[in-house]
Amino acid sequence: MANNAAVPGSAVINTLISVLTNGHAGQLLPALLALALTFSAIWLLQGRFWAILYVALIPFLNWSFGVIPEYQVIAPHAGTLFAHGMSLHPMTMVTGMVFVVRDFVQREMHHRVLVVMLLAVGWSFYYAWPVIALASGIAFAVSEGVDWLLFTFTKYRLSTRILMSSALAAPVDTTVFLYGADLAKQIEFGAEPGNSLHMWNWIVFVIGKMVGAVIVSAIIRRREDLGLTNPAEL
Repeated sequence: MANNAAVPGSAVINTLISVLTNGHAGQLLPALLALALTFSAIWLLQGRFWAILYVALIPFLNWSFGVIPEYQVIAPHAGTLFAHGMSLHPMTMVTGMVFVVRDFVQREMHHRVLVVMLLAVGWSFYYAWPVIALASGIAFAVSEGVDWLLFTFTKYRLSTRILMSSALAAPVDTTVFLYGADLAKQIEFGAEPGNSLHMWNWIVFVIGKMVGAVIVSAIIRRREDLGLTNPAEL
């Protein structure tokens, strides 16, 4: 009975080690040390819940795009508007929340958010498939830069800044990421050009990413109107 109970326990531990090391169990100690240093640095820079969530979320999403398959909404039909079909990745809407989370990190850390952004992209190269990590890392860097500039230098109320920054960042992120993913599939699998970067995929990705931003912006707007949140807050 004890041996039977030990097996599931060992499986859980092994799974946890595999997750922490991206399948390289021999790297457990360096990985734990690097993670400890990362989160210690975030804490010393006054980052708390939102900053830690942000650094964990980006590598997870980059990993998911290399591992979790897309769901085909419409099959390809040659000679039609849907020549390449239409696909939806399960994490698309979660990806849209990254821009909102980053905005909350900036409220928490102000311009120190740039350090957190670099840490998050850096960890992506450890946890994600390298080609996808490169594509999504560049996409995140470009789009998050756009997001940061708008959120920092405009004087709109907080709820409006959240919505506008996401509206500008989502198309940039989607274009760069889909281009990288398209190129990666050509290199790795010999896929045809346009396998990922085409009109319908782009539209679905952008809409999916904006859903979360619209919901959060509406919640913040309601709190502003009730006097619970300062509209001018960074």
